[in-house]
Amino acid sequence: MTQAEIKLCSLLLQEHFGEIVEKIGVHLIRTGCQPLRVIAHDTETSLDQVKKALCVLIQHNLVIYQVHKRGVVEYEAQCSRMLRMLRYPRYIYTAKTLYNDTGELIVEELLLNGKMTMSAVVKKVADRLTETMEDGKTMDYTEVSNTFVRLADTHFVQRCPIVSATETAEPTPPPPAPTLVINEKDMYLVPKLSLIGKGKRRRSSDEDAAGEPKAKRAKHIESKEPIPDDGIYWQANLDRFHQHFRDQAIVSAVANRMDQTSSEIVRTMLRMSEITTPSCAPFTHPLSSNEIFRSLPVGYNVSKQVLDQYLTLLADDPLEFVGKSGDSGGGMYVINLHKALASLATATLESVVQERFGSRCARIFRLVLQKKHLEQKQVEDFAMIPAKEAKDMLYKMLSENFISLQEIPKTPDHAPSRTFYLYTVTVLSAARMLLHRCYKSIANLIERRQFETKENKRLLDKSQRIEAIIASMQATGAEETQLQEIEEMITAPERQQLETLKRNVNKLDASEIQVDETIFLLESYIESTMKRL
Repeated sequence: MTQAEIKLCSLLLQEHFGEIVEKIGVHLIRTGCQPLRVIAHDTETSLDQVKKALCVLIQHNLVIYQVHKRGVVEYEAQCSRMLRMLRYPRYIYTAKTLYNDTGELIVEELLLNGKMTMSAVVKKVADRLTETMEDGKTMDYTEVSNTFVRLADTHFVQRCPIVSATETAEPTPPPPAPTLVINEKDMYLVPKLSLIGKGKRRRSSDEDAAGEPKAKRAKHIESKEPIPDDGIYWQANLDRFHQHFRDQAIVSAVANRMDQTSSEIVRTMLRMSEITTPSCAPFTHPLSSNEIFRSLPVGYNVSKQVLDQYLTLLADDPLEFVGKSGDSGGGMYVINLHKALASLATATLESVVQERFGSRCARIFRLVLQKKHLEQKQVEDFAMIPAKEAKDMLYKMLSENFISLQEIPKTPDHAPSRTFYLYTVTVLSAARMLLHRCYKSIANLIERRQFETKENKRLLDKSQRIEAIIASMQATGAEETQLQEIEEMITAPERQQLETLKRNVNKLDASEIQVDETIFLLESYIESTMKRL
């Protein structure tokens, strides 16, 4: 775990959960597995606060626990899972594009709460959707339930592990920590619930006509109605989202390289194998030409003959995104996921080199990448760049770790006059270096955004207060002149300052999302490569 990653985890924990949780989380990242009392002693935090912080972290899958052989429960931070918090907006937006507003709110609730029962999610989402609707309209629980079932069928949400039945049944003293188990067959099995009802709007006052406080009413309702799916908790399946992002990146790359029809064929192949192929597999399952033809989108006018020509063209492409694995069923085709990720990571590296050092450096980088090993004289000749310039560019990229130098001595004494010096690109190490820089960039962006909002905190608070006053006056039917008077409480320079702040924060947010897309590609490539080694 590098310092850049630890700093980024610290910023994310503080932003999402506050200072105490951040202190406990960062301590666990730095020290590894620790028991409860040691954490409390080392962080100088009360035992009660440490327990609450660990509860929050475990609820959100950011910390796991295990029983040591001496019977002590130890807690360990999940650094990679903490970094996934960067991608929360992207997960939510993906759910919105695939399953509309209902899917968006389901995934948002699961990410915000870590783990929830299906009935709780359905009721909360129905209430939230009802509040956004026009007066008189409500959202039915059944509609939300149907969307939840579709998310489970496509594996975007999954069940959480539960305490094993043997532990709950045995009369012996309970173990120091429960063992959580999940049957793979039940992971996406939705319980049959008869959720009948509609979303409710929030009341403007906390007490109804009878004068009974809201909290008491809620308690009465909860005590009367038993929860139908008590103990069956659900969480967002982030690996499935990552698989979707990877597939989208591959489809986009094929569209840029060839054409829209090719990308639609690749999209169909990926869609056919998205549930059957594990997210870590190097290839998809083989698919016959006939199966692909039958699964093409309705209204897509591509004949079988044209499809076969496209598949042959894709299989013959030097990038090897699509490979042919047999001749039965009109030809069996697979998508080489590892090769696709390697090509995307290489393209990212080339793009970074071009932006940082210019087009001539990018030409040298691509040349070394293509030829594997080259001497300095060969680089000058092949790239058709003057010796002095080529030398400067090579040394610049060498100092930034985009290119590495390999020594091949003719004699055991490694004398420079009798040694070959070959330039080469190690894509894996270059990708790791770039990933480290991306983590640094994201941390800097978050810090800058926090600084901008802190500097303008007084102005933001004033703006929010005025917006709240206007909203309440509109609800009571105030006149236009009264509303205008309230709006004029913010002066023209203040309004301009707010606009500048909003524009800057939007730019920083967009930059965070763009850097995270690069992080995702590099992480996927590194993970895929490490599994093959």
